[in-house]
Amino acid sequence: MDKAEQTMINNLFKNTGITLEQWIDIVKKQNFEKHGEILRFLKEKHSFTHGFANMVAMKSRKADAGSIENKDELIERQYQNKEHFKPLYDKLLSEILKLGKDVEVAPKNAYVSLRRKKQFAILNPATKTRFEIGINLKGQEPHGKLLAEKPNSMCSHKINLTDINDIDKEVIEWIKTSYENAG
Repeated sequence: MDKAEQTMINNLFKNTGITLEQWIDIVKKQNFEKHGEILRFLKEKHSFTHGFANMVAMKSRKADAGSIENKDELIERQYQNKEHFKPLYDKLLSEILKLGKDVEVAPKNAYVSLRRKKQFAILNPATKTRFEIGINLKGQEPHGKLLAEKPNSMCSHKINLTDINDIDKEVIEWIKTSYENAG
């Protein structure tokens, strides 16, 4: 278990007085079949933020990245039937790793989290036609390619890409700004 995940688990207990294991039991008793049902339940009935709801949902479904030893397998799965987006991921990751030696690359089941002291971006082949970069820039007005994300999302903003040529100076600058703010 990585440090960020342990911090979230500790904060879940601190904020709710209920352990992760207890939340998993609560969720399992509801007999939900889908991830989205668990998220809705935790957000609407228990006022969870998306991050905490997602963690409990993933853990309760045993769909979290912590259950897989080879993190490269997670990335391979993300690009199944979306292979055309793998070059975007490779190019973005190459640029992001140039930002500093403290960039932590943490693959999950559906996306790759990029952290410094905290998460500053995610790389996500969202659909067969859209690649999303999640960016954490709270308080930043969206403009240009930077779009506002839904409230309580894991990131405050996103950038949608459809082609490797969409990766330009503006995209890299937004990622760099988020990286610098996470330090």
